[in-house]
Amino acid sequence: MVTVTRNCVETVSDCLDSVEAQAYSNKEHVVIDGASWDGTVELLESRINRLAVLVSEPDKGIYDALNKGIARSTGEVVGFLHADDIYGSPDVLTWVADAFADPAVCAVYGDLQYVKKDDVSRVVRYWKSNPYSRWLLAWGWMPPHPTLYVRREWYERIGGFETRYRIAADYFSILSLFSQPGFKAVYLPQVMVKMRLGGASNRSLKNIIHKSREDYDALRRTGVGGMGALLWKNVSKLRQFFG
Repeated sequence: MVTVTRNCVETVSDCLDSVEAQAYSNKEHVVIDGASWDGTVELLESRINRLAVLVSEPDKGIYDALNKGIARSTGEVVGFLHADDIYGSPDVLTWVADAFADPAVCAVYGDLQYVKKDDVSRVVRYWKSNPYSRWLLAWGWMPPHPTLYVRREWYERIGGFETRYRIAADYFSILSLFSQPGFKAVYLPQVMVKMRLGGASNRSLKNIIHKSREDYDALRRTGVGGMGALLWKNVSKLRQFFG
């Protein structure tokens, strides 16, 4: 899995501990740091023996860093665990590996919990996903990106993340992947990741508006949907606060 870090010394230890606690042993942890100056690099270096790759250098944003992580990974399957996030269970990677035992499976995803930044036991939103269908995709559905694992060859086919997007490159990549003929995705109805609130997409009203514009552009470019899909994508998030 790939972790991108930048000035996250307060949370990255939880992320590293969560990876180390996974029961599945055949894992590779690649960490791409964006030239942190708050002690993050020193903390990562103190645990270098647990990491397959550690790079710290300036980048052009989170999606540029994720592309670097994909390029430096050697595994057949790539997933992401961000520096503020932790796994929902020590068995997550085992579930993923079991699903990918079927060579026809191209991607695996599950459920996501948004949790308080200072208390990961307090759930604020629950993103319960669904089995994939093209109809859902056309109406704004997407799997929770932090839970998504994809065979490397598929990222190579789409050229990784489109860095022209500042916030919605993950959505564009999902639309590009899931709309491909023959792309088989498996839904695991389990909480795979706990994500601390405060991400770039929902940090401010300005970011929310910018993300909506990028989402609409992604829908149009991939030919998956339009304004109706964008509206339903945003409205459907409301149920996450009550589920």
